[in-house]
Amino acid sequence: MMIKIQGVEEKDLRPLQHIIDMYNMHAQLKISPETAEEAVIAFTETEIRDYIEVKAVFSSNDAEVLKESFQKHAPRDLADKEKRKRAKQARSHVLVKLLNTWTKTVQPWGTLTGIRPTKLWHSLYRDGMELESIQTYLQNDYLVTPEKTALLEEIGLRQHHVLPDLYDLANGVSIYIGIPFCPTKCAYCTFPAYAINGKNGSVETFLEGLHIEMEQIGNWLRKTGVPVTTIYFGGGTPTSITADEMDALYAKMYEVIPGIHHVREITVEAGRPDTITPEKLEVLSKWSIDRISINPQSFDNQTLKAIGRHHSVEETKEKYDLSRKMGMKNINMDLIIGLPGEGEKEMQHSLNETEQLLPESVTVHTLSFKRASTMTKQKDKYKVAEPDEIEKMMKQTADWMKTHDYHPYYLYRQKNILGNLENVGYSFEGKESLYNIIIMEEVQSIIGLGCGAASKWVHPQTKKISRFANPKDPVTYNNHYEEYTHKKITALDELFNNQSGIKAGTKV
Repeated sequence: MMIKIQGVEEKDLRPLQHIIDMYNMHAQLKISPETAEEAVIAFTETEIRDYIEVKAVFSSNDAEVLKESFQKHAPRDLADKEKRKRAKQARSHVLVKLLNTWTKTVQPWGTLTGIRPTKLWHSLYRDGMELESIQTYLQNDYLVTPEKTALLEEIGLRQHHVLPDLYDLANGVSIYIGIPFCPTKCAYCTFPAYAINGKNGSVETFLEGLHIEMEQIGNWLRKTGVPVTTIYFGGGTPTSITADEMDALYAKMYEVIPGIHHVREITVEAGRPDTITPEKLEVLSKWSIDRISINPQSFDNQTLKAIGRHHSVEETKEKYDLSRKMGMKNINMDLIIGLPGEGEKEMQHSLNETEQLLPESVTVHTLSFKRASTMTKQKDKYKVAEPDEIEKMMKQTADWMKTHDYHPYYLYRQKNILGNLENVGYSFEGKESLYNIIIMEEVQSIIGLGCGAASKWVHPQTKKISRFANPKDPVTYNNHYEEYTHKKITALDELFNNQSGIKAGTKV
């Protein structure tokens, strides 16, 4: 379907297309100077005193004509850039209202198409807006439903409870260490995940490069006195490597990261139960790492086989019990809403199984069709639930979490996410992942080490965000890690060149 649009410039089209995409209409926007047979949206924009008013008329093959308008406060002395931003918001508001009426649906996140709606909540809260006013503003201006504004408030306040210095972390860093190997690659996955015995470079060579990268970043941290808040081992699956390789990696971390005993949290994803062994758990205990992820995704063996996870439900339970017996006191589990062939019945079964284990935290993902995943490339092969059922499964899960004393503490969204919903991290009191909060709210720079690791720079003063990514495949990483490490250190020097008085080990 083609929706023709009038009254906007080419540069204004992309955010409107993002909104169209939320409705799963499989429609493309095209600027048209004249009325056409296809659906047409005609925008007009005028300045009225200290406001910008955006109006639109939407006609669908002349069968129905819908009209909407929205005024956005924009004083005459406002900078042009800010005025354009407010006009964009007004156009988005009008378009959502039109499409809600036309499709007889309600988008739970209104005009918000970004990944981090909690960042908007924090910006309003940090500016001193009262909680009730924040809810009213989000509902009236951004058309976010009351349920979602209440969720944002609950998460925002929880994050402040967990990290009272949330807005003051920019003088420190967190570290992400990527291990790009997995036993197999899941159908929905787009993360760097290469076969442990595959053709994409040896694990041994990769780890040699990673050790050197860690040493050089550690030297920079020691020289500058910039403290480390959290460390997160992700991937891939960090427990894909051997117990001896894990032991050497953590020994190197303790050797080169200054103030390591003051780091607030160290997490190791052991997401694939088929990679967990007693020997590896002993290594984790040896280095005082007790926060791990063991991710079932589903407690249905047929689903696990369909999505390419080579472990069984029984193995998940077995490895969970083993981890408990061997001292793991903070275990996260991931569940995915909307996996192929699953509906409310299957979701309830997974929740019932989770109830027998009660991990300290549960991250509930809504399935997203990521562009480069096998599932997206072979979409016809993977049948998933309709948006209405996905929404019911989300509510079913949220109700279960509340009943079992889990509270939501972080949230993010993705493109092409089913039902235009969200991913939510739940935890017991005091068991929240600090790293997840920090990276989602973008309050601190993340130094990415290893294959496929992305660094995110948050300027300590301006809060401007930029990114720098390591190579995604092990061979390229092995050939160029020295070059990339040098570039990272140069970027860090520029980022922190005006910082002083920060001592290694300071609680930041």
